[in-house]
Amino acid sequence: MNARTFRRVRPWVQLAAVLLFLVLIVRAGNGRFLPADLFFRADPLTGLAGMLAAERVTAALLISVILGIGLALVLGRVWCGWLCPLGTLLDWTPSRRTRNFEPDPLPRLRSVKYLLLAFILIAALLGNLTLLILDPITLLYRAFATAVWPALVWLITAAERAMYAVPFLRGPVDFIETNLRGTVLPVEQPLYGLNVLVALVLVGVLALNAIRSRFWCRYLCPLGGLLGLVSRVSWLRRTVSDSCIECRRCARACPTGTIDPARGFASDPAECIMCLDCAPVCARAGQQFTPILIPAPRLAYDPTRRQFLAAGAAAVAAVGLLGAERAAGRPHLRLIRAPGAQGPEFLSQCIRCGVCLKVCPTAGLQPSFTEAGWSGVWSPVLAPRLGYCDYSCNACGQACPTGAIPKLTLEDKRLTVIGKAYINIDRCIPWADGRSCLVCEEMCPLPEKAIILRDEQIIAPDGSAVEVRRPYVVRERCIGCGICENKCPLVGEAAIRVETA
Repeated sequence: MNARTFRRVRPWVQLAAVLLFLVLIVRAGNGRFLPADLFFRADPLTGLAGMLAAERVTAALLISVILGIGLALVLGRVWCGWLCPLGTLLDWTPSRRTRNFEPDPLPRLRSVKYLLLAFILIAALLGNLTLLILDPITLLYRAFATAVWPALVWLITAAERAMYAVPFLRGPVDFIETNLRGTVLPVEQPLYGLNVLVALVLVGVLALNAIRSRFWCRYLCPLGGLLGLVSRVSWLRRTVSDSCIECRRCARACPTGTIDPARGFASDPAECIMCLDCAPVCARAGQQFTPILIPAPRLAYDPTRRQFLAAGAAAVAAVGLLGAERAAGRPHLRLIRAPGAQGPEFLSQCIRCGVCLKVCPTAGLQPSFTEAGWSGVWSPVLAPRLGYCDYSCNACGQACPTGAIPKLTLEDKRLTVIGKAYINIDRCIPWADGRSCLVCEEMCPLPEKAIILRDEQIIAPDGSAVEVRRPYVVRERCIGCGICENKCPLVGEAAIRVETA
């Protein structure tokens, strides 16, 4: 098979990769046949940064590094051109293509992705993974899981309501509800904080195509920077032969603008994504993809040693500022983590991918914003008013790709304390209004209830003595699951709240 034949196969491989990515998101936590974090297991940047920050080697992360780096050593940035779902979306997004070849207007900007890579890895070495939110798989998974999918679920539910008003459409609606609700479609509408901001970030990445095709891949992607560095010594590369007639068709077809007429239409293997778009347009077959065993030469836009040192210094300064922020402030009262993720090392392992948010059956795990400070932006926290930690679920730990949330057995998870409940007697119905309410006690899932009721006599407004059952929290029993807060019937803030243990 020559390059032109492989070029015809590529769109189908890209489509299959995107469909698999979407299936893993939709089916996350629903008896999946493949792990929800499959794409993270093939992402060398998350693997390398995760191991540096955790200061330990784990099998899953090591495999991701070996697979990603090994693939780049043999085939260059084929991950970017064939498998990356964000790269495929960029190919499907309208972009500015040059009719007559124009030189890259921003060649120096190509070094930004390498500097971002240096920043991320040095920060990871110091235990900080905040900027790993710029990893393309992390960015896309988070956007689809917490913004696109919930919006789609809402639209489907709204369409079903409208269709059910038409008698002959009730059959299809009943079929969807019977066969898809609870398996593919969630029973309750998922809701995630910061979803609009997450969606805007993805829209912004796609909108950059209006400046240049694959703008993100050319200039900003830190994973592309890592694979680009490795691709400088890749085995298979594009070469130009003496039969080239300088028709410029290959340069116009290249989505990353790396084919340079000034260098005899050669391309930089660190920028070539092996898309093979240049192959079918070549008039004289003046280019080939052949094995090469010598490193590619440095180019003018490659970052200098001074720039790398500056990026490292910026990373050290940023980690210092974020560390000082955490050390100076007290923990947020509502900083409730997933079971087993309460230790200070959690932020050194969490890559902010959003997998745990998607598999949480109650949507109780939410992306944090201010609760954990700037160093913990987009890390998961439990928001009990939106969803509780299901007593019969340990999915978050099983799905976490880095082990930031440990893989607890269900028995161990049920014994893990993540917070403590307390009652606001100024809002609690039996305490403030003198009327009975048993919801929090009834909802407590523990075999030995953490909420008990006591019969107490109070004086009613008319002066009569009445007996009311008032709730009390037995704090040594409470594990902080939050179901009491979630089910509290009050509008707005619950009368019983879970706070950091």
